[in-house]
Amino acid sequence: MTGFEPSKDHEDFRQVVRDFAEEQVAPHAAQWDREHHFPAHLVPQMGDLGLFGLVVPEEYGGAGADFTSLCVAIEELGRIDQSVGITLSAGVGLGINPILTFGSDEQKQRWLPDLVAGRALAAFGLTEPDAGSDAGATRTKARLDDGEWVVDGAKSFITNSGSDLTSVVTVTARTGTDERGRAEISAIMVPSGTPGFDVAPPYDKLGWHASDTHGLSFTDVHVPEGNLLGARGQGFKQFLATLDDGRIAISALAVGLAQACLEACTSYASSRLAFGRPIGVNQGVSFQVADLAVATEAARMLTYKAAWLKDLHSQGRRSTAEVKQAAAIAKLYSTEAAVSATRTATQVFGGNGFMEEYPVARFYRDAKILEIGEGTSEVQRMVIARGLGLPS
Repeated sequence: MTGFEPSKDHEDFRQVVRDFAEEQVAPHAAQWDREHHFPAHLVPQMGDLGLFGLVVPEEYGGAGADFTSLCVAIEELGRIDQSVGITLSAGVGLGINPILTFGSDEQKQRWLPDLVAGRALAAFGLTEPDAGSDAGATRTKARLDDGEWVVDGAKSFITNSGSDLTSVVTVTARTGTDERGRAEISAIMVPSGTPGFDVAPPYDKLGWHASDTHGLSFTDVHVPEGNLLGARGQGFKQFLATLDDGRIAISALAVGLAQACLEACTSYASSRLAFGRPIGVNQGVSFQVADLAVATEAARMLTYKAAWLKDLHSQGRRSTAEVKQAAAIAKLYSTEAAVSATRTATQVFGGNGFMEEYPVARFYRDAKILEIGEGTSEVQRMVIARGLGLPS
């Protein structure tokens, strides 16, 4: 990259993913959304394309590419279908990344090859019924008993957690108290099918209908002591680091949605006639589309700057604090821009924008979760304020 502008290789790769999305996803996206169908058959296809292994070293079957490449892929999938985009984003950022970053070599060898190939999916169980933004309020517990972790608790809104492809869920759990009497939180890997690990029926969601999302419960679930991911008591730090990367990925997903709205509005405003001329002639419409173009480009620049800093951080050339701040800024702006973009698109389409036969209706429903998942907009503002040195 030159600065944070994607290179020619990135743009060539973008075209590969765009072709896949337009050929394999676009013709079916509306039907999958309407039927609340998770297209599991796409996962191995994306694996064959190398999408799940982009940031994974070659020794585990990956491509060893940079984080910017992953953002390009997520943006292009999100431009066509947000549900498919989040399947990749969560599959890598929340499924693969914790194992890759904190796992032992044995854990990496066991889980990563199938995840990279798209033969399996992994999930990350953080959110609970009473612990969302306040992740430190985790109530799920795990205790050691004769060489096994015994897990009890529940998780909510977990992506990629209940399909036939799901192989393992990494869950955060209280494993004791630290020297200051605060909850010690650790990350433990629970394989699918473990007795006592139950997956609730899929949620009836406002949007992301083709994404696999479930609540999970753990009742006297026994897993080997070696399923601890990283060091005991480091779960809180681990998921904070995981979310920093995930926020950049969600930003890319938001950029894809804003781009889709921009393209839809430009096309519709050029062809839809009112009073004998295209509605795009009217400044009331053209100015809205122009503002949408500005917001989309700004979101893209913030997102790829954050991805660039993430790549430099991986080389030891940028600080964790700098990446955290850039990720929060990108996530906040891009997701709020995407929500505004869908509102603009619905308005430009008028009555047709309220009809499910037009994709902007799906875009509108899909957008809102972007401001919530991977840290709400309020949390991002808190992170940014702290990064500026304001008192907390």
